[in-house]
Amino acid sequence: MQNLVPPIKMIFRVIKPETNDSQLQCRFFDEDDLDWKSDGCETHIDQDNVTCNCNHATAFAVLLMRIQISEAHWKILSSISYIGCGLSAFFSASSIVTYVFFRSHKMDFSMSIHVSLSGALLLLNTTFLLTEWGATVELDWACEFVAALTHYSLLCCFTWMAIEALHLYLLLIKVFNTHYKHYLLKLSLAGWGIPGIIVATTLCVKSFKQVYGVTELTMSDTNQTNAICWIRDDSFFYSVNLVYFTLIFIFNSGILMAVGSRICKMKQVLKTSSKHTANTSGKLQGVPEKFRTSCQSGLTLLGLTCLMGITWGLAFLGSGYVNYPVLYLFCILNSLQGFFIFVWICLLAKKQLRREMEERLSSTPGRTSDIKSE
Repeated sequence: MQNLVPPIKMIFRVIKPETNDSQLQCRFFDEDDLDWKSDGCETHIDQDNVTCNCNHATAFAVLLMRIQISEAHWKILSSISYIGCGLSAFFSASSIVTYVFFRSHKMDFSMSIHVSLSGALLLLNTTFLLTEWGATVELDWACEFVAALTHYSLLCCFTWMAIEALHLYLLLIKVFNTHYKHYLLKLSLAGWGIPGIIVATTLCVKSFKQVYGVTELTMSDTNQTNAICWIRDDSFFYSVNLVYFTLIFIFNSGILMAVGSRICKMKQVLKTSSKHTANTSGKLQGVPEKFRTSCQSGLTLLGLTCLMGITWGLAFLGSGYVNYPVLYLFCILNSLQGFFIFVWICLLAKKQLRREMEERLSSTPGRTSDIKSE
């Protein structure tokens, strides 16, 4: 029986929860989706009683549910997210354009890795802007595709953040001036391939369990729902994303400590070399340049790890309960990711152009002196 007028009224005597992150709600069990839903039910809470007014007859119960976001905060957070993701996508695209116009054959792999991370951020921000639109499309596969692509781009961001640390390790910790065959190709296969394998495997098992699709968020004050395209299973969300992010964050933290130790050692060598410049100037000529490179690369990785690590750490730690300061801080920091990488790529491009200009100027007197000597 559905659309009953007047609705069925049921009164439950319950004990109110002591925590502030949960509330009592009237739910019915959907036998098709095997889930507790609140459609057609209104919840009224008095002192020790919970009154449920439902317009259909099914299996009812009063459940202790985690508090959802209020409608007012949802609108503010949505506006901040859309503006922030739009800005981050703009700066990420600007990073790619800057790389294309200022690229040269002498440019090192660090710039290409930064741009790949910008590409992953661009894909993530673009797909995020489509999550609400995808839920309104009647085709089921459209929302599933948007959710899977958003998850893929998120894992790509984490993977390229780890590749930034790996590149720094190979560059500064292991050996200097070591050539790896098809180095950038191998990094690209890992950065874009590993997330692809995870998402493809998840899509292959959808006959057993639907992971991607429409996810409904209920407003705490109006009981209205807002649908987005994302991961439907919370256990899968935590077991894959949280574990993946934690491993990468630990890996990057270990690399940062190793780089910091390396910088301290090189600083000590630099002090020693300044005292013996007369005897060892030829042997230690490259130490200052290596020291500057180590400091700059270490600061880059530190900035990326802190910015992305803190941002997504807040997102995962804030899941499961509503913490408005964490949500607002996440939305604001999320918009700074693309801007940070854009500024760094512009500085690297400027440095590369200055270096090429100096090489051209230094090579000109050599050519004229050779002509005169002939």
